Amino acid sequence: MRSLDRMDDSSYRRLLIERRDHGVVLLTLSNPGKLNATDAVLHAELARVFHDISHDDTIRAVVVTGEGKAFSAGGDLDWIAEQVGNHAQTMKVMREAGDIVRTMIDCDTPIISAINGVAVGAGLAVALMADISIIDADARFTDGHIRLGVGAGDHAVAIWPLLCGMAKAKYYLLTADFIDGREAERIGLVSKAVAAEEVLPQALAIAEKLARGPRDATRYTKRALNHWLRQALPNFEASLAYEMLNFLGADAAEGLDALQTKRAPEFDR
Repeated sequence: MRSLDRMDDSSYRRLLIERRDHGVVLLTLSNPGKLNATDAVLHAELARVFHDISHDDTIRAVVVTGEGKAFSAGGDLDWIAEQVGNHAQTMKVMREAGDIVRTMIDCDTPIISAINGVAVGAGLAVALMADISIIDADARFTDGHIRLGVGAGDHAVAIWPLLCGMAKAKYYLLTADFIDGREAERIGLVSKAVAAEEVLPQALAIAEKLARGPRDATRYTKRALNHWLRQALPNFEASLAYEMLNFLGADAAEGLDALQTKRAPEFDR
């Protein structure tokens, strides 16, 4: 049986939790002054929040967004620096990154992302692993792993080929080119691209519609659809392992230094 206990909203520091009418929860990524970049605290919280949500029967739908003008601007560079060449830290990050994807797949509660600005890294994983995604048509995002010198392991191998097809997935994951909201909608990476001021209102309206609908039918439809993603989990696990292996090599060190010093990386030296 599912627990009737409410999740402990106060246990989160980087996630702002606002409970609204009809069982809708607004979950806001918050890392002030850093465009909600993923640091150790936010990454660990994202790894457990969707498990907590799935076991809270008072929650009927969730909207995830970013505080201010960004969704999440990728990994905090100081945090990434702790991982490069560090086996123990890499294993910790691998476990949490896997948990983010797996708990989002296993959470029967509908998740809607309101992508209000730039999204990279673990933040992008949450944005695109959501069941329904609403994006600012002018917002730009990239998977970005190749820029850092590591494989695309956070989420992309699991879901991009399903969303936009293998040809587009390979193009954008191998080049790390940026995509705007309009193009993302055109190729099927997101559900809808709308004007900036409509992103959160539309996401909340969809969440309320789902929350007021037939609970079991909605949840079991999501669960059945997510079997497509469960079939992709072996591919995802391989991509995650390859990414973490790259973090122990020279390319990741070069990619990180290039980002920190704002120069083009030299991976061919």
